[in-house]
Amino acid sequence: MTERHHGSCLCGAVKYQVNGSLRPVIACHCVQCRKTSGHYGAATSAARGDLRIAGDVKWYASSDSAKRGFCPDCGSSMFWDGGGENVSIWAGTLEGQVDVRLAGHIFIADKGAYYEINDDLPMADQDDPALTTK
Repeated sequence: MTERHHGSCLCGAVKYQVNGSLRPVIACHCVQCRKTSGHYGAATSAARGDLRIAGDVKWYASSDSAKRGFCPDCGSSMFWDGGGENVSIWAGTLEGQVDVRLAGHIFIADKGAYYEINDDLPMADQDDPALTTK
């Protein structure tokens, strides 16, 4: 049986469905995720072919290799696309009971000085493909 997950932005103008599995949630403490979210980013990911998006997503090229998707109406951050096989999905946009949990932290060298990481999950100073690759 195929897993199905769904989510949306705050106003509901952008919705998505994932017909497949989700990667565990990874907290990203990079400057871009902190500025996009207002704290740190928490994202799962899904295979590109399993993700269906309905509505007008505004894409912002945040670097030479990645873009971030958000709702142009309410501003909800929703996606991060680095061009690989998976697309990251902000965990807070998922709806219903979803069986994914926080599994680690990346880019902790860039974390904000105003908070501490107080769990025993794996941490990486930069990206860690062992954590972020499905």
